[in-house]
Amino acid sequence: MTAPPPCAILRPPVGGKAKGGRTLHSVEDTRPRKGLSVPVITVVDEAGALIEADQRALVRYVIQDGYGADVVFAAGTTGEWDRLHNRVRQRVIQVCAEEVAKANAQLLTGRAERDVELWAGITAPSPEETLENLEVAVAAGAAAAVLAPLSIQGIDDPVRFVAREIADVLDAQPRRIPVYLYDNADIAVDPNVPHIRTRQVKALSRLDFVRGIKVSAPRKVLGNYTKAAASFNERGEFAIYVGDAMLIFDLFRPRTGMLGTVAEHWNRWRLSDTLPAGVVAGPANVLPREWARAWQVCRAGDVERMEQVREVLETFREGTRATGGRRSIACLKRALRRLGVISSDLVANGTPFLTRPDADSFDKVFDHVRELAARRIRPPWVSIAPGVEPIEVEREGGLRTL
Repeated sequence: MTAPPPCAILRPPVGGKAKGGRTLHSVEDTRPRKGLSVPVITVVDEAGALIEADQRALVRYVIQDGYGADVVFAAGTTGEWDRLHNRVRQRVIQVCAEEVAKANAQLLTGRAERDVELWAGITAPSPEETLENLEVAVAAGAAAAVLAPLSIQGIDDPVRFVAREIADVLDAQPRRIPVYLYDNADIAVDPNVPHIRTRQVKALSRLDFVRGIKVSAPRKVLGNYTKAAASFNERGEFAIYVGDAMLIFDLFRPRTGMLGTVAEHWNRWRLSDTLPAGVVAGPANVLPREWARAWQVCRAGDVERMEQVREVLETFREGTRATGGRRSIACLKRALRRLGVISSDLVANGTPFLTRPDADSFDKVFDHVRELAARRIRPPWVSIAPGVEPIEVEREGGLRTL
């Protein structure tokens, strides 16, 4: 594969302003963003190069005019960072940052009360590339960087790497941005060390620029991390983001009866009486409004609506699992192509791809998911795709177009 040309690192003007006069915040005046984080897929061609027009269209789609993503997370695991050339990762960050900035200019004049943040995945196989990606993220105007220290080769001490190397790069930039840790056993370099150790999270939470962690792990691990950070950060400064997205339905579900009350207090104790600040949902690439609604009703503890949304999202998850193996990224890309959001559903080299008859089976499941969403979730929480015919469903009072 031929490497694309190097990306120019353009620093924002002194004074914290980006193009168009948008203010670029630094770590000193930011707090962890709550809500839905969408780890966007990376749209590539046969040569593994980024299809920029499609990537921009995807960013606009997941934002959904303010009804979708609170955070657009570029170059993460769902974005196949570990399968792409580093110059492609950097260009993904730049393109997504540009498109988020354009969307914010429109959102802030409309219904949205706050802008959407762009978080840049900076993890690369080597420490040198990772540090370079951090510079690119700051220059591009990213609101935050996301780092998976256990996925970088040659890092024996994650705490030292963040406290020394990452901190030194940030100190040399025109502005310092928050860094969020990423814990995912599936991408750890050493299978014998699948998770960041609790004592390491405890040490890292001392750093003023480390503002949270995205955890793809069971509830017990979430609780351990929350307890570790509680001693060193003021309440609300260090946030936990759920990577196993469907877990929010259990974490936020109100309990009833004596046993339910005891169970709820036990869960709150395990989480240091702190609920997650947000959810990171890969399927929200396809169903951004539905996942935004899921976060909203879960936070509200609205059990009836939680079950309605959960049925839709669980059906989609089962549909991706039925394809056999780990083909969720291929399913996301196929669904987005069918919706007309992107033109290519190719995956990067090394990512499991869909073949027939699995692809045909997934298409049927996805059609069912769209119909189910139209029936079970009320507007405006059904995602709108460009050039796709609306679905008509039977409701009380006659047909309703969604």
